[in-house]
Amino acid sequence: MEYRRLGRSALRVSPICLGTMNFGPLTTEPDAHHIMDRALDHGINFFDTANRYGGPKGPGTTEKILGTWFAQGDGRREKVVLATKVFGPMTPWPNDGLLSARHILKSCDASLQRMQTDYIDILQMHHIDRSAPWDEVWQAYETLVAQGKVIYAGSSNFAAWNIAQANEAAKSRNFFGLVSEQSLYNLAARTVELEVLPACRSYGVGVIPWSPLAGGLLGGTSEDTARRKNTQPRYEKMRPQLERWEKLCAELGEEPAAVALAWLLHQRQVTAPIVGPRTLEQLEGASLRAIDLELDADTLKTLDDIFPGPGGQAPDAYAW
Repeated sequence: MEYRRLGRSALRVSPICLGTMNFGPLTTEPDAHHIMDRALDHGINFFDTANRYGGPKGPGTTEKILGTWFAQGDGRREKVVLATKVFGPMTPWPNDGLLSARHILKSCDASLQRMQTDYIDILQMHHIDRSAPWDEVWQAYETLVAQGKVIYAGSSNFAAWNIAQANEAAKSRNFFGLVSEQSLYNLAARTVELEVLPACRSYGVGVIPWSPLAGGLLGGTSEDTARRKNTQPRYEKMRPQLERWEKLCAELGEEPAAVALAWLLHQRQVTAPIVGPRTLEQLEGASLRAIDLELDADTLKTLDDIFPGPGGQAPDAYAW
């Protein structure tokens, strides 16, 4: 496994990030533990979760599953770069959500308790809170860093100007600022190439794409009944593109999911796409193959022809 630096930090993470959103709602606790054990066996050291994950079983469920896994010991916690999130409401009460200093501090303590650990490697803001002054947000993060509860700050679903605003505010406080940004990014969703990726490159922020398979659309939809059912409307709308896509993957002799992940790993600013396996087979198939899959220039050009991006970064993409 060749590890990558996360943004401008010296932290090294695997080129695949294990997403845990299915743990609890779709994957049982014993199966989730087995998946995490196998991820470590394969050298995957980057795990992503969120305080809100749990689906119908309730917020916090997924973090608790990580906690019972860490509690088994044998270096599990020490080997993992652990990222979780803060923002979403945990209860109906008005201060149990968003990015007030109060919620950031209380949410961090609750996540630590659920995950049975004394520190979080990357505490990510799950969304921008336009009501929270950056001085308030960074004051809370500075407190957590000073207490040893958090090491790095990250963001998710931020616009480019939010990333710039956050890091400029951090710089004025002599604080490290954002080290990572989680964005929707895949062959079928390339809007971030306009401004988010250039902003991340300028500020030394690593990009962690979520939904790298476009909700299963790029995972070989025509051959997967479950995925086809879930993505049928989008599949029909994009049928000509997806048929060309699957034909190309067949010519390469590779699974579509592996090619989709490998394409992301060929993008300069990407650190590690998040894969969210429901089963061990999903982890050990395309996810691991993508790490070693090299796409040549002709293949990359064909992929651009099938799934054209916005034309580059802003404003060059739309202005003369």
